[in-house]
Amino acid sequence: MPRNPAPWELATHICSAWTQSMLLAQEAQMVIAYRTLGAAGLWPVAASENSRMVSEKAPAFNASAMAAWMAAMTGKRPDEIMTAAIRPLRKETSRNAKRLSGRR
Repeated sequence: MPRNPAPWELATHICSAWTQSMLLAQEAQMVIAYRTLGAAGLWPVAASENSRMVSEKAPAFNASAMAAWMAAMTGKRPDEIMTAAIRPLRKETSRNAKRLSGRR
């Protein structure tokens, strides 16, 4: 059975989970902006971008749900469950933000 963290450790874990959720939100907004500009013809995007933005959602959310479920079923704390759920989504949003911004 995992040990209970000290209060300061728990606060650090909660802040880390919060930071990950804020980074997810920021990256998602960047991707939305790039794709909107691309649809308007103001930003260079691939012709397949519209279908890509639809097809990538289901696998990402499935991976997120499975990671959260596995964390919950193994007795993780709420902040660990949240971090597990965010990790697969951040993988996609960060990859999309980098790709769409033109950085490699």
